[in-house]
Amino acid sequence: MTSGHPGGRGAGLDAAEAALGLELLLTGSATGGPLRRVLPLAPAARLAASLASRPLTVARRGTVLAVELARIGLGRSSLAPAPQDQRYADPAWDHPLLRRIVQTHLAAGATVSDLIADAELDGADDERVRSAVGTLADALAPSNTPLNPLAWRSALGTGGASIVRGAARLVGDLGSPPRVPATTEPDAFEVGTHVAATPGAVVLRTPVFELIQYLPQTEEVRDLPLLVVPPMATRYYLADLAPGRSIVEHLVRGGQQVFLLSWRNPGPEHASWDLDTYGQAVLDAMDACEHITRTHRTSLMAVSSSGGTVTAMLLAHLAAIGAQERVASVTFVVAALDREEVDAPVSPAARQAAQAAVAASQRRGHLDGAALVEAHAWAHPDDLVWPYWVHSYLCGEAPPASEDLFWLADTVRVPAGLHRDLVAVALGNALATPGAAEMLGTAVDLSKVDRDAYVVAALGGHSAVWRSCYRTTGLLGGTTRFVLATNGSTASVIDPPGTPAAGFRVAETTPPAAERWLAAARPVPGSWWSDHLAWLGDRSGPVRDAPPELGGRGLHAVAPAPGEYVLQR
Repeated sequence: MTSGHPGGRGAGLDAAEAALGLELLLTGSATGGPLRRVLPLAPAARLAASLASRPLTVARRGTVLAVELARIGLGRSSLAPAPQDQRYADPAWDHPLLRRIVQTHLAAGATVSDLIADAELDGADDERVRSAVGTLADALAPSNTPLNPLAWRSALGTGGASIVRGAARLVGDLGSPPRVPATTEPDAFEVGTHVAATPGAVVLRTPVFELIQYLPQTEEVRDLPLLVVPPMATRYYLADLAPGRSIVEHLVRGGQQVFLLSWRNPGPEHASWDLDTYGQAVLDAMDACEHITRTHRTSLMAVSSSGGTVTAMLLAHLAAIGAQERVASVTFVVAALDREEVDAPVSPAARQAAQAAVAASQRRGHLDGAALVEAHAWAHPDDLVWPYWVHSYLCGEAPPASEDLFWLADTVRVPAGLHRDLVAVALGNALATPGAAEMLGTAVDLSKVDRDAYVVAALGGHSAVWRSCYRTTGLLGGTTRFVLATNGSTASVIDPPGTPAAGFRVAETTPPAAERWLAAARPVPGSWWSDHLAWLGDRSGPVRDAPPELGGRGLHAVAPAPGEYVLQR
């Protein structure tokens, strides 16, 4: 947790990781608010029973705590926050009273941690209880109370106005989902002007999607079009975030003919939309791309796990019907297709939570994106809850403008059918087993997909995430280039060339083990965007004159980009 103002480019979690994190929640409970994290009833009951059988141990821990509290009261305690704990970096925390309050919090937390260890719970229970206790301990931290020097400095500096503003923000944020501190103002940016701003037009609108064709920005373009398949759980403009930070813009300026699917924000009446619905939508969009560009092949670029799942399953369908020659190449960006590293072993509690989430979405007709954002925030409270709690509620400050976090807060709904299917695929790790899933009536076998693939992962957070993405190289039957973005600051999707800290690793081969690949991979400075553009250009055919207008052959522009669907609430 930082003492500086949250937000901006250094907001703690990069947007790509956020996208993946949100989509991982699709396969678990979307009701993961603070109460469920703080009160896991079954593990808590087992903790209490275990400690009740060890009265002497509990008494000994209580005695140790009492002695430490006495030292704290006398000013003789050596307890101190960890040097990297920025919550207490302000020199004002050295005041004797504040120092004693912090030490008391640390002593109590250490005692509870020791008691959990004494209970000797099994691995899953121990992890859940520690996670719950950690959340509760952070909530009760002195830094999250009006004792925080930042809070009383703000109150003194504004004549108490910060207290009124903070209270108003607290009431506003808790009044509607997601009930967590706002990470950005809802009017901080205008979609189509500040974000999703690359020039283009909607050239096809169906009940499921709008197809955006982007205006060429070069005199000549590559012959074969590229179709971007964005996630279904978030807005598409992670791929077109802002001028200078848009991979779509970069591709267009590199001479690619770029199309993109903008998904409709579904309501309860669209509850039946499932994986087949979205697979057919990608096929329909490919038809339109090829019709407009007068070609017979399209490259695909899938962003995040849901976009990657649909795209991979569609590729398997095309391979099964002998039509995969329609796909010139495929790119997967932070798409975890093989879930063994991320999900295994799936505990009974996690499976029950996923099934409960599916049942809830079936009743409502959809999974609310706001619930995903809330659950994601409580999964990363040090980045997405407590810094904003301090600055928004205790200091009464508006969060700074951040395109990344504006996108993350711009939630969408996931239709119940798609939610059900994604959970089934993930819990069964179905894409890793030939024939375990179906797309449009054909069995999915990714080993039959022989298209050249470019697979991108981000090094950050738990290593299982990038390793899960790496396992895609072993699922597909074609030649794969794997790239690992390494700068840890939105590198996997939205760090363009020229970003000072950007870098990636790449190797010429993709051995079965991720560790062997990492050992052989060489570091490359800069963004992977340039490497990908060169790779894609080699697979996009010859160059030709850029088309004089968007659309064509009966598919004409019906609205300027970003279209209507991305604006639907």
